[in-house]
Amino acid sequence: MTRPYRLLGHASLRTRNTFGVEAHAHWLAEVHDSHYLPEVLALPEMASGPLMVLGGGSNLLFAGDAEGPVLSFVSRQQLILEQDADHARIRVDAGTPWHALVMWSLERGLCGLENLALIPGTTGAAPIQNIGAYGVEVGEFVHAVEAWDRRGQQWRRLSREDCAFGYRDSVFKHEPDRYVVTAVEMDLLRQPALRLDYAGIGEELQAMNVDRPTALDVASAVIHIRQRKLPDPVVVGNAGSFFKNPILPLAQVEALQAAHPGLPAFRGDSAQTRKISAAWLIETCGWKGHRDGDTGVSAAHALVLVNHGQATGPQLLALARRIAESVQARFGVAIEPEPRIIGARW
Repeated sequence: MTRPYRLLGHASLRTRNTFGVEAHAHWLAEVHDSHYLPEVLALPEMASGPLMVLGGGSNLLFAGDAEGPVLSFVSRQQLILEQDADHARIRVDAGTPWHALVMWSLERGLCGLENLALIPGTTGAAPIQNIGAYGVEVGEFVHAVEAWDRRGQQWRRLSREDCAFGYRDSVFKHEPDRYVVTAVEMDLLRQPALRLDYAGIGEELQAMNVDRPTALDVASAVIHIRQRKLPDPVVVGNAGSFFKNPILPLAQVEALQAAHPGLPAFRGDSAQTRKISAAWLIETCGWKGHRDGDTGVSAAHALVLVNHGQATGPQLLALARRIAESVQARFGVAIEPEPRIIGARW
């Protein structure tokens, strides 16, 4: 019988973050059965500082060691809870790799997540960040999130509305020390409502000679685009897009576009806002392909900071700050990091 959890002392986190930078946890708990989570959290070792829940380590930068104990979920169960001719509701353990879930759902004829293919990380982290790509956000499909409420010392089931999803945002980010996500329920479609209007997908499908795409075709197109634009973290350490696309008032964006023709802009969170391309801002400032020792910016995508081998977290953070300062100086626009920064402030 598999033990419900195990506790590791002075654990290296280098292989547990996709930047591949060295960091340590004084205590690391690997949880195989989330039902034992309250018992794990009650251990004296897990009360030795602020708790950090670590998924795939794909959306964080260790600029120092973990300040307290680290918790990691190992269980990866995926279930169809109910279904009919049009819809299906699924339940997925927090430790399930996100891309594996996307492909599992498509193999069963369940649609909706295809635009989110090949995003690194775990399913438990997806609602926290409200991950998104190519015009789709996971919050659109979340039915409920199961979590342990550390404040109330009870299990909670948060509805989509309770999650307060926004652009790369949720209630879990606003109350980071309260909830530990253990599973996610999602509502998916049997009949696809494909999103093909985001830049690049239509062109990729044409290159694939696909005239009447299926949801699996869209996932394949997204995978091809991401593999072409984003370095594989197994080969070159990175956390995907490091900066968020700024959302600005419409008048400010129109002034920027008048001064800088070619600046891409998309509808923001209302008719009076626009989301502008952080990649375009960074590339225009000359950072794409930049390298300083083992720290650098991907030559394929200006949003991606990379570790060419032995870069440290503080070195990568220093580079990110220099990039943001140059964008602010040239365009008067503040760009913010998408990954969580551990051991330092932005």
